[in-house]
Amino acid sequence: MHMEKNPAIPDAAAGPAVYRQYARQWLHANLPAHMRSDSVDYRTPTLDECRQWEQSMYEAGLAGMTWPKVYGGRGLTLREHLVVNKEVGALAMPESVSSIGKELAGPIIQAVGTEEQKQCFLHCILSMRHFWCQGFSEPDAGSDLARLRTKAVPEGDSWRINGQKIWTSGAAKAHYCLLLTRTGTVADKHRGLLMFAVPMDTPGIRVVPIKSIDGKDSFAEVFFDNVVVPDSARLGAPDDGWNAAIRVLSIERATNRMYRAWRFECELRQLVAACKSDPELSKLLDDGYTQRRIGDVVGEIDALKGLVERTVDQMTAGDKIGARGSLTKLYWSECHQAFAGLALSLVSHVNVRSSALAQRARKHFTHAYLFARAETIYAGTSEVQMDIIAQRIMNLPTEL
Repeated sequence: MHMEKNPAIPDAAAGPAVYRQYARQWLHANLPAHMRSDSVDYRTPTLDECRQWEQSMYEAGLAGMTWPKVYGGRGLTLREHLVVNKEVGALAMPESVSSIGKELAGPIIQAVGTEEQKQCFLHCILSMRHFWCQGFSEPDAGSDLARLRTKAVPEGDSWRINGQKIWTSGAAKAHYCLLLTRTGTVADKHRGLLMFAVPMDTPGIRVVPIKSIDGKDSFAEVFFDNVVVPDSARLGAPDDGWNAAIRVLSIERATNRMYRAWRFECELRQLVAACKSDPELSKLLDDGYTQRRIGDVVGEIDALKGLVERTVDQMTAGDKIGARGSLTKLYWSECHQAFAGLALSLVSHVNVRSSALAQRARKHFTHAYLFARAETIYAGTSEVQMDIIAQRIMNLPTEL
C-alpha cells in the first residue's frame, strides 16, 4: 500500500488541536479511494489490506495514543485520542480489524498484566502482528457473565480449560483469545472467575464460523476441549476475573470506538449526498416526515458527541466511568439502529437508472441495516444496559 510522505508526527507538547490537524491531513492524503465506502471506487478490502492500512496509521502516530511509550504507544492523553477519533470517524473508512486487541485486550493487559505480559503482547497489538478475540459470551449465558460455565482447573503450573464460547468476533483470524473462565461452580456467580490470554493455536481449541444475517462469517462458536495453558497465561489473580471483566466491559461500552458519533455523522452526510445525486431520490428529501427524522438524527448525533466529550472530561479528571458506560452504549446502539432503518427506507428506492453514488449507497446501507440488528445485542443487550442503569445509576429496587 502506497503512503504519501508524512509530515513530522507532533510531540506531546503540541496539544490536541495540532494533533487533530495532523491527523486530518495524513488521513485525507493516505486513505485509498477504494477503501472509502462513500466512493464509487469502493470495493471490500481484504484482511491484509486492512492490516496494512492500520499498520500505516500506527506508524504515522495515529494508534496507541494513550499507551505508554515503553510498550509502543505515544504516551499522550485522552484528548489526543479523542481528536484523532474525530478525524477517523469523519471519513468512511473500514472498521478496525483489530479493535478487540487495541481497545479491550490492550487496556486490560495494561491494567492487570505482568510486566512480561505487557512486553510480550502490547507492541504486537499496535503493530498489527497479533489479532485478538474476546471469549466472554456462552450459549446458556449470553450477556449474563455470572452464568458462564467454561471451567478452568489448576494442574500444577498449568490450567486445564473446558467449555465453549459463542458470538466470538474475529475468532477465525485471531492469534489470541481474551478468555473468561470459571474456577468454581455456577452457584459462585461473580466469584471464582479468571481471565486468560490464550493462544488460538493451542491444542484442543476448535473454531466453528457462524454466518450472520449480512452473509458474513465474522464471528464464531469456539470450543475448548481439555485445553492446557501455563499459569503465565493468566491475567490477574485467580478470583479477580469479575473485576477484570467489568473493567473490560466498561471500556467497551464507554470508550470503545470513540469515533462512533462522528462516523454516524459521516453516514448521514453520505446518505443525503446519495439522495441529492439522483433526481428521483432527491424528491424523498422534500418529504416532511423524512426531514423531521433527519433533524432528529442530527440532534441524536450531537447528544452522542456530548456524551463522548463528557466521558473524556470525566476520565481526564480521574473519574471511573463504571456503569455510566451503559448510558453511551444504550444510546448510540438504539439511535444508530433506528437511523439504519431510515437509510434503508430511502435507498430501497434506488434502481438501475439511479446514479452511481446512489447505487453505492444502496449496497452500503443495506449492509449497515443488517449489521445494525446486532448493535443492540453485542457488548451487552439493551435490556442488560437498562438493568445496569436502573440498578447501579438510579438505585431503583430490583423487586416491587
